[in-house]
Amino acid sequence: MRMRYAVGLFVIGLGATAMLSSQQAAAPVMKVLKDVMIPMRDGVRLATDVYLPGDGSGKYPVILNRGPYNKDTGGRNAAAPYVGAGYAYVVQDVRGRYKSEGKWRPIRDDVQDGPDTTKWIGEQAWSDGKIGTIGSSYNGATQHAMAIGNAPNLTAMVPRNAMSNFGRYGLRHNGAFELRFFNWIFMLGDPSGTQSLPLAAARAAGPDLAAAPALAELRNHVREYAMGLPLRAGTTPLKFAPDYESWLIEAMSHGGYDEYWKNAGSSVVDHLAEYKDVPAYHTTGWYDSWGTSVANMNFVSLSKAKKSMQRLIVGPWIHSSEGRNFAGEAQFTEDGRIDIPAFEVRWFDRWLRGKQNGVDKEPPVRIYVMGGGDAHKTPEGRIFVGGKWRTENEWPLARQVATPYYLHPDGLLSASKPGVGAKPVSYLFDPSNPVPTLGGNVSSQGDLMFQGAADQKCRADFWLCKGDTRPLSARSDVLVFQTPPLASDVEVTGRLIVKLWASSKAVDTDFTAKLIDVYPPSKDFPAGVDLNIGDSIVRARHRNGGPKEELLVPGKPYEFTIEMYPTSVVFQKGHRIRLDVSSSNFPRFDVNPNTGEPLNGNRRKQVAENTVYMDAAHPSHIVLPVIPAR
Repeated sequence: MRMRYAVGLFVIGLGATAMLSSQQAAAPVMKVLKDVMIPMRDGVRLATDVYLPGDGSGKYPVILNRGPYNKDTGGRNAAAPYVGAGYAYVVQDVRGRYKSEGKWRPIRDDVQDGPDTTKWIGEQAWSDGKIGTIGSSYNGATQHAMAIGNAPNLTAMVPRNAMSNFGRYGLRHNGAFELRFFNWIFMLGDPSGTQSLPLAAARAAGPDLAAAPALAELRNHVREYAMGLPLRAGTTPLKFAPDYESWLIEAMSHGGYDEYWKNAGSSVVDHLAEYKDVPAYHTTGWYDSWGTSVANMNFVSLSKAKKSMQRLIVGPWIHSSEGRNFAGEAQFTEDGRIDIPAFEVRWFDRWLRGKQNGVDKEPPVRIYVMGGGDAHKTPEGRIFVGGKWRTENEWPLARQVATPYYLHPDGLLSASKPGVGAKPVSYLFDPSNPVPTLGGNVSSQGDLMFQGAADQKCRADFWLCKGDTRPLSARSDVLVFQTPPLASDVEVTGRLIVKLWASSKAVDTDFTAKLIDVYPPSKDFPAGVDLNIGDSIVRARHRNGGPKEELLVPGKPYEFTIEMYPTSVVFQKGHRIRLDVSSSNFPRFDVNPNTGEPLNGNRRKQVAENTVYMDAAHPSHIVLPVIPAR
């Protein structure tokens, strides 16, 4: 099965409107105010475009979209669904990006700049004083930053797939670094790496305009630099974009969860008290790179802390792809997609216009339960996973049954507890030969890796497989634990938490976990399919999640908690539930050199002998949130 995926769906920061059906209507008449320079409290001016219905002579509720991906992308087409619905549409380049002044410090300045922008909007003759915010990914983060900054006139939000709490999950991940951000900065903050790259490169180069071509060329060498980490200041053409370089190196070097991450701009869970109490509809996907932050953190914490209505929808999507009904190699039902502008307008009609359209009467959670399909091969080469939508009254689901599945030395994964004296299993982790990433909750990945669901078998055309076409399960550094073929369907919906007892002969190393749905052989897929459901990692020195590093005592067993992103999937009768344990997942995460040297500061690598325990005193297991059959 060949991977068919796209890397360019990143104009989603501007609303993803180009692919959605609500744009098929005739373009509305609108008045456009281009490149309005709005002053911030420190005098820096941010470039802003305003789209007004008709001749612009009325007062309108406002839809605001702030991001770093070039406000000119999309233009009238991006504004059309909102202007056509009677809203003013305002889109702004954040500080230091494109036509906006100042220096770009990802998210940090948006806690002030967002409120300054909403204050300005509220003072304009065309504004009725009510503002709704939209945007995905980074543009979702700017919404959370506005709320943390108690933005005036902010009335309702739709933070889609929002970059948030990223010192915990998303940028740093239990101490490891997500290399999609390495790729993101190497493409100068332009994940699509297309139209806007030359302008981004020239802007980043500042006075060193002659260096712009060298910066633009970086995107063609991301693989080489990722393989050659660490990244040291002044050693690559990124030195010509010092703001970008310093941010990346600091993020890669700063593993402990402390004030640096808590005050990064959009850490919702660390700023609940300041967060403005407004209705918000949170969206994410089971294969989104921000699923844990959106569902398990933002929605849950705001639902408890705030009086305003919080809603959650989770579909079968990769990052910012609500308009698709597939994720990597997994094909879902035709209704697995939604029309984002129509979805957003309905939410804002209720809260900005007071329309009684019933949106506030619906159940608070809507999820897509993956699975149930017949697993045939689609014309695109995907596997038909299928699925269905379902509404729920809460997240996580109250009726879930936390069911531990234990690891056994013979490779069995079962509900039976391990016995006394069960032998541990050891393996060698060589950081020079990491386990390749095949799919997962990634974004901004360029050509580094696959997105979404993928058969866990290497393929000759993937650069990290080096011509190897074996399944990952055949590697000696991947420990495989699986159930017998299931006697009946098993639905798993909720948080996925692994409790792993392990040791290392090194003072620092990583442990990874991956949950897999093993499909039996079929006519279309004679070798079956090993479809990834979720994965995660923990860096041993940051196993306790606090600000301090705590190196290992070599040979001493520790209990590691590895939480994957949430999911909802039916493991069908005849399938197997599988858990893979290893110590690398590259290039989703940076590779631990096992030496205990400072993060992003190592000069050495060493092979680590790592051991997983699975006896009565050290019961390694995954806790699956099983939903009882109705």
